[in-house]
Amino acid sequence: MIEEKTIKEAKILIVDDQPANVTLIEKMLDIEGYINVIATTDSTQVESLYLEQNSDLVLLDLNMPVMDGYQVLAKIREVDPDYPPIIVLTAQIDRESRIKALGLGARDFLAKPFDRVELMTRIRNMLEVRIMAKAMKNQNKILDGMVKERTKELNDTRLEVIRRLGRAAEYRDDMTGFHIIRMSRYSQILALAAGMSEADAEMLLNASPMHDIGKIGIPDNVLLKPGKLDAEEWKIMQTHVDIGVEILSGADSDLMNMAAEVAQNHHEKWDGSGYPRALTGEDIPFTGRVVAVADVFDALTTERPYKDAWSIEKAIEFLNEQSGKHFEPRLVELFLEILPDILKIREQYAE
Repeated sequence: MIEEKTIKEAKILIVDDQPANVTLIEKMLDIEGYINVIATTDSTQVESLYLEQNSDLVLLDLNMPVMDGYQVLAKIREVDPDYPPIIVLTAQIDRESRIKALGLGARDFLAKPFDRVELMTRIRNMLEVRIMAKAMKNQNKILDGMVKERTKELNDTRLEVIRRLGRAAEYRDDMTGFHIIRMSRYSQILALAAGMSEADAEMLLNASPMHDIGKIGIPDNVLLKPGKLDAEEWKIMQTHVDIGVEILSGADSDLMNMAAEVAQNHHEKWDGSGYPRALTGEDIPFTGRVVAVADVFDALTTERPYKDAWSIEKAIEFLNEQSGKHFEPRLVELFLEILPDILKIREQYAE
């Protein structure tokens, strides 16, 4: 049920080139208690007045100079295509005029001279429909906003779980966990530089933190060994790839599928000397090639229990040396081009 106050506060616009007609309708509306009524005898002002007032109803004459009622109808339809609330009041009562006006968006049609009671009834009926339509539209906006907010909360929660899952693995050999933050952001901007879409690059940002999740299954005596691994220990270490893929595979999620792809391929090398499948060149999925560069650069420039941090210059020299061997040459070139952005991330997420 619409409150009477809401109806009487509705915004009404009168458009008629005859001042006497405007005055008559204004008095009728005033007697009925409508308090937000504006009027114009200049049809060229209708569009701006309609938008400024956010009109709930237009009472429109057809036969006017400069812009006739049909042209006004077309203008209003442009700015309010959903439900322009227009009652045509005119002496042109022929069938052709009525059909033309209704076709252009008029919602009701009343011939002059009109009966006051009939006009007020039609105005009220039209306003009730308009007010309910606006209320429904606003409610839909509110509900849509609530759904979007809830979806964002769920997505943010999911991504936070993913990040923390990645850090859980890193904490076993990297006490701060900042490595996965840096390398994932390096991966994102490198992928963008290489032509990946923003949406996919953002997915890579959120998938790459899980690249070494399989380390969870590696024994401490191997994972945390301060010296060089022997052949058997190295074989055990390599199994973290299979463990990671097993953890991440099988989900009905593009993000998890990308995470599994990264986990499986970020230790592959451009020349085929990597593991676990000894893939070469572009047979290595793009995400794996990108993460390989980002991961190694951050690992080299970060202090670990078993090594000192390399200088930026020494790490860059290594990337250049390994271009075409460990890394895709084009990605090395792009990485060096975006190096200022890489270093900003490195500084922002310093240990």
